[in-house]
Amino acid sequence: MAVSSEPLVINNQSVLQKHASFFDRNKDGVIYPWETFQGCRALGLGIGISTLAAVFINLGLSGKTRPGKYLNLLFPVEIQNITKAKRKGDTGVYDAEGNFDPAKFEEIFLKHSQSGNALTLDEMLGLLKPKTSLKDYPGYYGGWLGWKSLHAVCKDKNGLVQKETLRAFYTGGLFKKIEQERAARK
Repeated sequence: MAVSSEPLVINNQSVLQKHASFFDRNKDGVIYPWETFQGCRALGLGIGISTLAAVFINLGLSGKTRPGKYLNLLFPVEIQNITKAKRKGDTGVYDAEGNFDPAKFEEIFLKHSQSGNALTLDEMLGLLKPKTSLKDYPGYYGGWLGWKSLHAVCKDKNGLVQKETLRAFYTGGLFKKIEQERAARK
């Protein structure tokens, strides 16, 4: 299967910026912990997990996305600089500019998926194993929590995260879709 290596850019935002923008609830280009919390709740995560996510995500990303600026105790995450917060041990699906790399995405399924079209929780967590030698323990545990949360929100009735669901996660459309589906059910 031929896969294009052309970057996907949407509305002058890289897909990584679009992905992060879901949590920018007031659309000002900055994500504060209460917005991260609200975004997590909109995805159906519980109050405890949403609180932990808000604290750890904003603590972990704020300083990286605000280089050269003084510490801000509100721990804002600046979307325009979100690529500066990429973990050393990520999957490589986002390039250095935050663009989606289709070849790296396909590689996930070639190397980690038994079915080729979906991932189990163990297969998702397996994406982290080769990266532990990088000694980025906060990044590793953040990735672990992220994959566990994504699996909890997106798994199908067989406990699998389908390939197109994961693609929508990476390209930035999945969270909005989940939020809309949850709102329609209420």
